[in-house]
Amino acid sequence: MKALKWWLAVLSVAALPVHAADFKLGFINIERIYREAGVSVAIYKKLDKEFSSRRDELKKMETRAKDLESMLAKNSLSPDDRKRFEREYAGLDRDYRAKSRELAEDYNQRRNEEFAGVTERANRAVKEIAQRENYDLILQEAVYINPKFDLTPQVLKELDK
Repeated sequence: MKALKWWLAVLSVAALPVHAADFKLGFINIERIYREAGVSVAIYKKLDKEFSSRRDELKKMETRAKDLESMLAKNSLSPDDRKRFEREYAGLDRDYRAKSRELAEDYNQRRNEEFAGVTERANRAVKEIAQRENYDLILQEAVYINPKFDLTPQVLKELDK
């Protein structure tokens, strides 16, 4: 029985190069698509515009916090002024952290919503390329990939049509 298993293993390994010659492999870098596709660039511009007022508000809060820090660094403040500035600084810090967290969460949610369509379109483009050019396997993630297998430029062209 062991001999039979051994011969089957030898025969399957010997047959591997025959099948590998017909095997067509491709790879796409989805992160690159998210960065470079025309639709992706438009989404980032749209999101930047949508969230710019909230980012500006955070910048104003940062500026005020720096002003308060410099005032608190002075030794010439009265105890009442120091206490008032410390309270304002603590409140400002608390508000800044909360608004910053909310902004990040809202931005990520909107980005994910917008990029769901890009992912769907990219997947359709990949499937069309795979069928048209007879690919057996197309990967999206790999530790290393030889550039000759990279289909990302083709997918970018399909998305920008």
